[in-house]
Amino acid sequence: MLYADIILPLAQPAYTFAVPEGTEVVPGCAVAVQFGPRKIYTGIVRRVHDLRPSARNVKPILRVLYDRPLLTGRQMEFWEWVASYYMCSPGEVMRCALPALMKPSADTEEEFADEEFRPRTECYVAPAPALRDGERLHEALESLERRAPKQYEALLELVSADEELRTAAGEVPRRLLRADYAVLRALGRKGLVVETERERSAEAGCRAAFRLPELTAAQAEALGELRRQFRTKSAALLHGVTGSGKTEIYIHLIAEMLSRGDDVLLLVPEIALTAQLVGRMERIFGSRVTSYHSKLTPRRRTEIFLRLSRSEGGEFVVGARSALFLPLRRLRLVVVDEEHDASYKQNDPAPRYNARDCAVALARMLGGHALLGSATPSLETWMNARTGKYGRAVLSERYGEARPPRILVSDTLRAARRGERHSHFNKLLLDKMEETLRAGGQTMLFQNRRGFSPYVECTECGWTARCPHCNVTLTYHRRGERLVCHYCGHTAPVPAKCPSCRVTDVVPRGFGTEKIEEEIAALFPEARVARLDRDSVTSERAFGAVVADFEARRTDILVGTQMITKGFDFGGVALVGILNADNLVNSPDFRAAERAFQLMTQVAGRAGRRAAGGEVVIQTSDPGHPVIRQVAEGDYEGMALAQLAEREAFFYPPYARLIALTLRHRDPELLRRGAAALAAALRGRFGRRVLGPMPPPVDRIRGEYLAGLLLKIESGASAARARELLRSELEAFSKSPEYRTLTVVCDVDPQ
Repeated sequence: MLYADIILPLAQPAYTFAVPEGTEVVPGCAVAVQFGPRKIYTGIVRRVHDLRPSARNVKPILRVLYDRPLLTGRQMEFWEWVASYYMCSPGEVMRCALPALMKPSADTEEEFADEEFRPRTECYVAPAPALRDGERLHEALESLERRAPKQYEALLELVSADEELRTAAGEVPRRLLRADYAVLRALGRKGLVVETERERSAEAGCRAAFRLPELTAAQAEALGELRRQFRTKSAALLHGVTGSGKTEIYIHLIAEMLSRGDDVLLLVPEIALTAQLVGRMERIFGSRVTSYHSKLTPRRRTEIFLRLSRSEGGEFVVGARSALFLPLRRLRLVVVDEEHDASYKQNDPAPRYNARDCAVALARMLGGHALLGSATPSLETWMNARTGKYGRAVLSERYGEARPPRILVSDTLRAARRGERHSHFNKLLLDKMEETLRAGGQTMLFQNRRGFSPYVECTECGWTARCPHCNVTLTYHRRGERLVCHYCGHTAPVPAKCPSCRVTDVVPRGFGTEKIEEEIAALFPEARVARLDRDSVTSERAFGAVVADFEARRTDILVGTQMITKGFDFGGVALVGILNADNLVNSPDFRAAERAFQLMTQVAGRAGRRAAGGEVVIQTSDPGHPVIRQVAEGDYEGMALAQLAEREAFFYPPYARLIALTLRHRDPELLRRGAAALAAALRGRFGRRVLGPMPPPVDRIRGEYLAGLLLKIESGASAARARELLRSELEAFSKSPEYRTLTVVCDVDPQ
């Protein structure tokens, strides 16, 4: 009797089921199983063995789904690694990795069958094998031309169809032919065509030759250095200043892999924000580019997953972080563009993985390579490259004739004292915007806060509107006149009078992108102004429309949040304004300086990407701040060395590994006792490596109170052993009668 350990899409370990006689299962295949009293789930076979479990009643596998395994052994190993490293169950990895339609569940077998994914089928038509003989084909056409002209036209259309319309087997989808169904059936009865009804999947692109861009001497040198590094190292950093042409190097490496029949994965921080990059790849590699991200329909994601699970290689996928889990069987190169970006870290739900780190691990498992590209690398990556763990290639100059932008720092306090500040803009920035408009250039304004104002306040008693479910103020949005919580989504109307003193009106305080857009439109009425943030573009189409208008220069001034900092190459941008640099550098986070440098450098890099050059104005009340100075001088290394010295002194990454624990409960007193008890238990194991408990900056979300603990593991210690000890302590804590109702969330390498 054989048994199978099966992963279910639940926060549970794998469970063992019996393999019925005559049923063939292998690791990686999908099956339907009954779990619990009656619930039926999709499961993935982890391993097959003959060791009978201790349980008295072992339920059998109901049936095997799909005609072949979905995952290879190496991909199953990757699931195991993610589950182990990020301290979650394999079932949570499965829930993240598989498209929704591939993991149905139901209360009965009939309901499960109804929910099960059914691929669309399509009729494909091909000339009969006998017609490959040119003489036989000529005879058939001559006969039909005299006796059945419609059949003659249909057969002629089929045999002369363009190669790009045909599948690898030489078939043409019937929907692409003009011929009637009845005419094709008549040809089939005569043995002249063969019709096949089969699954219609996401088609693979054609394998045409690539037209690769020419490289400059600096790019060619960097490419050669990466090739040398990849001979001995599985990961390398491409450190290139903004506008240096990192993408051209990606393209050459991708083409090398595809020409050998290997698979390539290009990860981008957010697929909607990198439309230009995807479009450029399609211009080079044509229909070979497969885009995979959350904006696709569930059916489309499932079709892509199934097609890739059956592919023999030569695939090129551009995707967001979840594309890491696609079943690419010959994956030999993973490119992580803008590797420093925080979007690569999944915060909720589990697995709380960092796609950049997972890409490095996956490439190493598969015997391939990971290329991490950035103008402002994360300090962890930069340190790995500096110490020789990763390879490294540098591009220190912009591509072609483009010059680095000139960066000007504008003191907001000094401008206010001199009467040179209008609302939220210093005179220097307004003068530069006017010059840019007169010269026909474009301006981008960066404010890292959406909405009209961060909060509303009563001028009489100081009352502020707060979320009833979260310990945060409500953000004021002028459109719709509403107050919104950006944590739980709670909305409320703006009160006519202060609810506390009932004397005065409440007034907006601070400023967000919505307010900036309104004020710029009033200051420059002749300018065409647009806004790019999560409130103004709620769909991919709306996002594309804003970007297309700015690219076509139908927009003069673009106001936005971090969305405008990533992946754009606009030739007309002559000026970039950073409106409130103080918010970035003064964040209470040990990564604040690094992130502020990255954000400001990235948004500054949007200016002057052509020969005309460009300017950047940074507005700050602290122009002498080291990070502001380092951004103005383009001194990444100075920033990195200063921050690394601080982190070494205070024992932060990359000199330590962090695991953050967040405890949640609706009873604040029970939460306080539970957090103290868990901290005491952990100190018994880890000593002074445990910090806390302490409340996070936002200590109540969706009605639950939060408390945090932080575990620091020094670089020389075994992180795997630390996770094992931590896991055992958390299991013991969860079984405590007093604290078992507390939720504990574990975040490895928090960002």
